[in-house]
Amino acid sequence: MNLKKFIICGLAACSLAVAGVLLAQEAGEGTLTFSWKKIPMDGHRAGIGIVTTDNADSLDQIFGVFKGNTYIAPNGKKFKKGVTPAVAKLLIDAQPAMAELRSPLGYAPETMVREKPECGLYNMYVDRLMASVEQSCGQKIDVGFTNTGGVRCDLTKGKQAMGDVLSMFPFKSNKTAFVQLAGKDLLVIYQQMAANPGTMIQGGAKLVYTADHKLKSATIDGKPVDKKKIYNVATINFVLNGGDGFNIAKNAKSIEMYDVTMSDFMMDYYKQLTAEGKDITYPVDGRITQE
Repeated sequence: MNLKKFIICGLAACSLAVAGVLLAQEAGEGTLTFSWKKIPMDGHRAGIGIVTTDNADSLDQIFGVFKGNTYIAPNGKKFKKGVTPAVAKLLIDAQPAMAELRSPLGYAPETMVREKPECGLYNMYVDRLMASVEQSCGQKIDVGFTNTGGVRCDLTKGKQAMGDVLSMFPFKSNKTAFVQLAGKDLLVIYQQMAANPGTMIQGGAKLVYTADHKLKSATIDGKPVDKKKIYNVATINFVLNGGDGFNIAKNAKSIEMYDVTMSDFMMDYYKQLTAEGKDITYPVDGRITQE
């Protein structure tokens, strides 16, 4: 293994609490099977830690320092040659570019865990999607749809930085969209959601599922969905044509796409809350219930 490969492995070991290793195994007839193994990384060789919004002002204590050609690690060990100082230099040199990712955007007083079919984190996400699309299209949004798979991690208690939002919503190709659908087509989507609970997140409607995963009722603004009425829908391009098995764009009366990502409108929301002196919290309001 050459130095470049060593450096890649070293970066994983130094900057993450858990590293991933891709394992390959012969499966016969010239084929390979692959699996992914997580390995805890303790930074024991140099004592290098993990940067957070709380300790970002103590980078020397986290990564160590260079004095001349000698690298002095956080645990006091000194290195003049080899992979360790090479990796440390890469990490230290990268920190100025990483500073913006660690800048606080807001504060969450409690951890918000992803729970299906409804939770505060999912509700916040889809409601902010609806608000963003409403601002983009200039029309009142009735309902919103997005997929649970687009939220890649929980929101942990404490300061929330740009890097936290990008970790939660990493897909830069997922952009917001405005769709107009007849009520009959909304009901098809709601029925599909009932049959596959936890796949999609919705806002604007109140849905009741039966125990055998069928749609019992769907109301918008307290009224049953009108099959003939045209509703304004906020969604993302991923689920327009087949993402996670959903085709929101099917039979659409009109579609508009916007160059706005999930992380864009969520970061704006965090900043708004902070400017108003508010923490990041969101309620569970019973928008999806199952009998």
